[in-house]
Amino acid sequence: MATMNNLLADLRIVEFSAFVAAPLGGMTMAQLGAEVIRIDPLKGGIDHNRWPVTASGASIYWAGLNKAKRSVALALDKAEGRELAKAIATAPGPGAGIVLTNLPPLPGLDYASLKAARDDVIVLRLIGNRDGSAAVDYTVNAASGFPLVTGPQGENGGPRPVNNVLPAWDVATGLYLSTALLAAERHRTRAGAGQEVVAALADVMLAMVGHLGYIGDVQINGTSRPPLGNDLYGSFGRDFATADGRRVMIIALTPRQWRALGRATRLGEVLAATGPSLGVDLDTEAGRFAARDAIAEIVAPWCAARTLGEIETAFAGSGVLWGPFQDFATLVGADPRCSTDNPLFAEIDQPGIGRYLAPGLPLDFGAAPRQPTRPAPILGQHTDEVLSQVLGLTAAEIGRLHDAGIAAGPEAAPEASGSN
Repeated sequence: MATMNNLLADLRIVEFSAFVAAPLGGMTMAQLGAEVIRIDPLKGGIDHNRWPVTASGASIYWAGLNKAKRSVALALDKAEGRELAKAIATAPGPGAGIVLTNLPPLPGLDYASLKAARDDVIVLRLIGNRDGSAAVDYTVNAASGFPLVTGPQGENGGPRPVNNVLPAWDVATGLYLSTALLAAERHRTRAGAGQEVVAALADVMLAMVGHLGYIGDVQINGTSRPPLGNDLYGSFGRDFATADGRRVMIIALTPRQWRALGRATRLGEVLAATGPSLGVDLDTEAGRFAARDAIAEIVAPWCAARTLGEIETAFAGSGVLWGPFQDFATLVGADPRCSTDNPLFAEIDQPGIGRYLAPGLPLDFGAAPRQPTRPAPILGQHTDEVLSQVLGLTAAEIGRLHDAGIAAGPEAAPEASGSN
């Protein structure tokens, strides 16, 4: 069973968000047991119909990043709707009064206004660049240096930028946000004080470029990493074609993995001879990197003469570090790690979409029992519950808000497009 747990069951986080980073941060907290209330405009936020979508238009993307949350739909373009949102965000309770957002603050929902309503409120605000200008993953990545070392060199010998399809900075930032929320809440528990925490997407990128040594490499060594295709920088790693048209990635980071590659392919003596011939020590990463082309010339024919299945058999239990390249369809259809054989996954019934495989929390806590993964809500699914439970409004008061176009419940979910 795919799982969440209840480690953070005493926390309530109110989320005003869109796209990847902030929704992922909130969902991480929800899957750890926190009550996460996502507040959106009446017709949904700017990411509500983001691709991929079903034939009926339901966003599989939105469902994937909002599992286990509660959804409230309010007229945020009206003062009364914003006042309700503020009241939910600043409602009393020791674990409440926590706000996560990556959207420009609306009138009355900025930190100063929220602090005026609850002095110890915590607001975590994600911006693009530190100067407040807009940025998204793909623009931040373009400036990072990585696109110019991803993929092969261009036709004129210079770098040809390749922007990664994976929004890696959004993903990293989302996980930083969940950590920041926990740190700010821990500070409030100890000191009794809330705070505004500001994170810049570009700063996450810059921090990681520095952590990985690329800033130091320029300043200390005067060098900038070149594009190397799929080669592993500073050691041996390369992709190889198989006899049945597949490709595999083979890595030898350590001396142990290097020797395992020689044994499994029975090319050990030939591979070892490349070191003396090139004057490098193949027991070092630098030596294997320097000899990477010579090594690849030996390994490539071995892979090309074998199918993926034969390579898998040869490498099984050998200590060789390797993996096959596969598209999403192959991942879902043939990789047992992406199935209910892996306790990360369960099949869920997502309203408006259907029954499909969904991941839970990719962490196993020995002291926390597993809980079933909950699907994402329908927009506005919990509006009435939250207005009643958190704000104490009566059914008559909630009805008036509906009649006035200030609050909305869930629309009928579109017909599910199918299931796996």
